[in-house]
Amino acid sequence: MTPIPPAPPRAHRSGRTDGTGLTARDAMLYAPGPQVDDHMAVDVALSVLIGARVPHLLLQDEDGRCAGLVTQAQLTAHRGGSWFSDRTRLRDIPLDRGPFTASTAALGDAEAAMRVRILNVSPVVDDHGYALGVLALTP
Repeated sequence: MTPIPPAPPRAHRSGRTDGTGLTARDAMLYAPGPQVDDHMAVDVALSVLIGARVPHLLLQDEDGRCAGLVTQAQLTAHRGGSWFSDRTRLRDIPLDRGPFTASTAALGDAEAAMRVRILNVSPVVDDHGYALGVLALTP
């Protein structure tokens, strides 16, 4: 797990107040939060998520790049299935594995893509696939 301190909101870094010209990076609500390897066991990941008191965990592949995002509801639902074993790894369960939101994506385009894919949160990644933060839709 890689703890990352929260970043301050950056919604108006571009200097515009009308929302135009903002990118996904400008609008990230918070830093990525806890990141875990995708080979971690589901039970361990659930314990980390609960212990960290966060709504989701970001998954990393063997190179440290963003490999997905998992919520407590997803982990709990999978854990309750008859197919579950204590050797089940995060990489073995169905979850959103991208494409993720590019940090340079126009905010309106990022929001539209999240709504089409029915996502409330999406990792924001740099050009190399490393998580920079999380973009969340607000009601």
